[in-house]
Amino acid sequence: MDKSEKIIGVIGGGSWATALIKILTENVSKVHWWMRNEDAVENILKYRRNLKYLQAVELKIEKINVTTNLEEVVRSSDIIILATPSAFLSSLFENFPIDLFKGKTVFSAVKGIIPEYHAIPARFIHKTFDIPYDRIGIVCGPCHAEEVALERLSYLTIVCQDEDIAEDMADLFKTRYIKTTTSDDLFGTELSAILKNVYAIASGICAGLGYGDNFQAVLISNAIQEIENFIDEVSPIHRDVKSSAYLGDLLVTAYSKFSRNRTFGFMIGKGYSVKIAQMEMDMIAEGYYAVKSVMEINKKFNVEMPIVEAVNNIIYERISPVIEMKILTDRLS
Repeated sequence: MDKSEKIIGVIGGGSWATALIKILTENVSKVHWWMRNEDAVENILKYRRNLKYLQAVELKIEKINVTTNLEEVVRSSDIIILATPSAFLSSLFENFPIDLFKGKTVFSAVKGIIPEYHAIPARFIHKTFDIPYDRIGIVCGPCHAEEVALERLSYLTIVCQDEDIAEDMADLFKTRYIKTTTSDDLFGTELSAILKNVYAIASGICAGLGYGDNFQAVLISNAIQEIENFIDEVSPIHRDVKSSAYLGDLLVTAYSKFSRNRTFGFMIGKGYSVKIAQMEMDMIAEGYYAVKSVMEINKKFNVEMPIVEAVNNIIYERISPVIEMKILTDRLS
């Protein structure tokens, strides 16, 4: 099938969903786009922009069917891309007619964990929609929506156990400013994408406390080792964590000024409470939910993860960031 004939449905109204719509409309003739907010839909139709997220992006309205009707988007699309915050995904489909997903291919661009089930999005999709794993995929970085909006050269990794599906989707995302690679490591890349948010919070906390670049280098070096040890234990297949989908995604999330998780951590390091930091940001820091779930999952695997433990202690056990990070410095190498 020619890529222009594929009907894509994007579910989500935030910056990443907006960036995906921008990319996809470079290549396909029609994209269905679900947003929760009716005012946002009206603004897009009137002004050709998402006025809350990535306002600078002028959208190709003639290629977009934007609606608040979730059933319409799922029914009308061959491929569904989920791009909502992970904390809201379960409730979004709580009373949804699941049969509408029959025969569909579903990709996750969620970048978080489903907190109610301590489950990665791929597992949630499989269990909730009864979709086989070889028809489930992931769109992952390293890539920030803000740089997509600016059309700065960016790279996406398209993951699916079915290589043909991965290649087809990779073609849909290739543009002048987007390069793509593919992978079949469904579980490893998704776990890595979840974990990097936790390490970005740690990076932000340390920056807020005044730790310098020398320590940040040690922190992130240890972080990629933790990622490798954990995903190899959970999903023991051959993979190279030095590639973009793992190390690259970690680096951009830990260091970028666009990283929500790093910003969230920075505020905590500066003395904000968790609740005040969340209120000030008015955005979802996926690592907040991820760290608790990773701790729960790791009860089964017992991987040594001192950075994850430190972030969990600061966020959920309310241990002073100053004290916890000082303890952490003695555990790193």
